[in-house]
Amino acid sequence: MEDDMPLDMHADSRRPDSPATRSRAFRDLLSSPDLTFLMEAHNALSARIVEEAGFPAIWALGLSVATALGLRDANEASWTQVLDVVEFMADATRVPILINGDTGYGNFNNVRRLVRKLGTIGVAAVCLEDKLFPKMNSFVGERQPLADVAEFCGRIAAGCDARLDDNFSIVARVEALIAGHGMDEALRRAEAYHRAGADAILIHSKRAEPDEILAFAQRWGNRAPVVIVPTKYYRTPAAAYRGAGISTVIWANHNMRASISAMSRLCRRIRDDEAIAGVEDEIATLDQVFAMLDYDELAHAEGVYLPAT
Repeated sequence: MEDDMPLDMHADSRRPDSPATRSRAFRDLLSSPDLTFLMEAHNALSARIVEEAGFPAIWALGLSVATALGLRDANEASWTQVLDVVEFMADATRVPILINGDTGYGNFNNVRRLVRKLGTIGVAAVCLEDKLFPKMNSFVGERQPLADVAEFCGRIAAGCDARLDDNFSIVARVEALIAGHGMDEALRRAEAYHRAGADAILIHSKRAEPDEILAFAQRWGNRAPVVIVPTKYYRTPAAAYRGAGISTVIWANHNMRASISAMSRLCRRIRDDEAIAGVEDEIATLDQVFAMLDYDELAHAEGVYLPAT
């Protein structure tokens, strides 16, 4: 029977790339001279949609994952609950995933455990923010307390030492601007985190204009790749980021927000119409659902692996 089995059916055609392949792919994106765009996903289905839309990598956002679980972005979801979701995302896709690891869920020891676990489930990179555990979403409140620089550098160094693959990337998120501490403090922290081993710097802002982000990029001088999240300064054209030498732009929470709007409208309409005939042409068909999740592959595999009787 083994000899009669087609060679291409010895493995699931939907099997993801190896963790090492994904880590290498993400590191190449960080170092590329071209501007890279990442899109947010918060479960396996949205991750598959992001991949099929053509994005080269996925941003697994803590806010979005927590929201999908009905929780607040204040470390109400444990790190194991978040990783359970992200593991399904990694299984469902082939492109690399950058996970928002919040503060690392504790001190250097928690970061070590987090990085090791991420390496085993196929995640390519983690972003750690220089705040205190438990954290609160950056857009809630004012002047949130930041971590001590030396202590956060220890988290970064511990994560670097714990990675199972040298290409696994650690992105250090600098919250100095968004917390109101100014440009000099942002640059001081970015330099310290870079020296501690961070592979890239994510600089964050909640202003409606990109001025301080572009000023940071100019003064930083590409000492390490710069990642940005233009949630608040969303009117800025991509050309401005290219001109500033930005490495990566993250569209951070739009799938989650879009799903809330779309499902709310649909539920209200069906409730009001007391029927579904009016919405059938506006939503995905079941055939599209089955195609996206590759039901045909399962049927083909059944013909190979199950006995004829």
